[in-house]
Amino acid sequence: MHPKLLKGNLLLFFLVVLAWPVEAQVPVPVDVSQTTDDSLLIRRLADTILTDGQAYGNLRLLTKTVGARLSGSAGYYKAEKWGQQALGAANADKVWLQECMVPHWIRGGKDSASWSTRGRRTGLDVLALGNSQGTGPTAIQAPVVLINNFDELEQQKDKLKGKIVFYNYPFNPLLVETFQAYGDAVRYRGAGASRAARYGAIGVLVRSMSSSVTNFPHTGALAYNDSFPKIPAFAVGLRDADRLAEQLKANPGATSAYMRSGARMLPDTPAHNIIGELKGTEFPNQYITVGGHLDSWDPAEGAQDDGAGCVQSIEVLRALKAIGYKPRHTIRVVLFANEENGGRGGRKYAEAAKDAGEKHLLGLESDNGGFTPRAFTISLPDEKLAAIQPWIQLLKPYGVYEFERGGGGSDVNPMARQLGATVGELRPDSQRYFEYHHARNDVLENVNKRELELGAVNMAALIYLVDKYGL
Repeated sequence: MHPKLLKGNLLLFFLVVLAWPVEAQVPVPVDVSQTTDDSLLIRRLADTILTDGQAYGNLRLLTKTVGARLSGSAGYYKAEKWGQQALGAANADKVWLQECMVPHWIRGGKDSASWSTRGRRTGLDVLALGNSQGTGPTAIQAPVVLINNFDELEQQKDKLKGKIVFYNYPFNPLLVETFQAYGDAVRYRGAGASRAARYGAIGVLVRSMSSSVTNFPHTGALAYNDSFPKIPAFAVGLRDADRLAEQLKANPGATSAYMRSGARMLPDTPAHNIIGELKGTEFPNQYITVGGHLDSWDPAEGAQDDGAGCVQSIEVLRALKAIGYKPRHTIRVVLFANEENGGRGGRKYAEAAKDAGEKHLLGLESDNGGFTPRAFTISLPDEKLAAIQPWIQLLKPYGVYEFERGGGGSDVNPMARQLGATVGELRPDSQRYFEYHHARNDVLENVNKRELELGAVNMAALIYLVDKYGL
């Protein structure tokens, strides 16, 4: 372009900019002092959690000195004592136990299974599903039928009497959010035994609820339909599941399976929610609850599920107390009993709160592992969810970038039903969770200290914001 033309065009550009309506240049008014105050306080919470935090140390004690803690087990009662001590050390104003009756299922020794074709036997890495009936003192052995989905079950229902059904339904790899893949597949673990028993099957093998490349079997609860026989049900490691499926495709009708388990259900037994509290200064009879579940499945330490959520919740209370924050509302930390195979603790907490006429603003849960925080789900209508979106700017420095409309976890959802409370949960990155979920490798060594702490930072920040501004 000719220099004189360039000079003339630049002059015209600046004249146009200067003549632009003033309204378009004025930003939306922001209360800078309010935003700055909140940012500084959240920074103080982050500082104490990231430099003096107790979350990882508490998790080490829980996993290495208590370990597995299935409802009704000796490990669970040991965990109750750990929870009381941890909340006391966090300087809770008050700590108490809330009794509830819980299912008492025991594994009854080592589960074993194998398959054989033409006399050649191959072992399977298995775990009996939680609440499963065992095989009794003797094993069961029968031909195996490969079933890829419930439609196939219905198509082959006349061929299932006296057989062992193998459900081989994998996680859908196209579902990027792995909890959606779990929700799609878990029906085979939950209802598969009774649906097969309806047509005369005597046992069930279920592909583990995971997309892991390891062969650890992943247990988890089933729910029997009392209209049909209660038959044994085992989770199978993924590599073994693939090998068994290939064998059954290559040799249909020629393969049998062997299953043995001493599992059985005992009468319900008492257990407790462990509750710690910071008393509110302005509205002491209005409550904000944050928690995780204290019980875990028996094969491992329950580090991700849900030791992480328990220690993050305790750390929220510790950090608020450490910086001298005086909450307007009463803040409770609840270590819930029996999430894994009954949900009795969460229901008891909501029922007791309803009986006491308590008003609950928020029930927040962490039960998705101690991974890098990404978002919170909150059960607010769209207009109220939009109203709190500016808080995201305060959380982004610590990893949370979104509020999603959605419910809470299974322990706080009863608060929504019974009390009309808003509920929500921390949503960390989900890609690794189902590598460890309900499996032997759910141990402390697979928890990243920094990720765990950042989850606690965001939980503490959200609790502070709700306490200050409400929802």
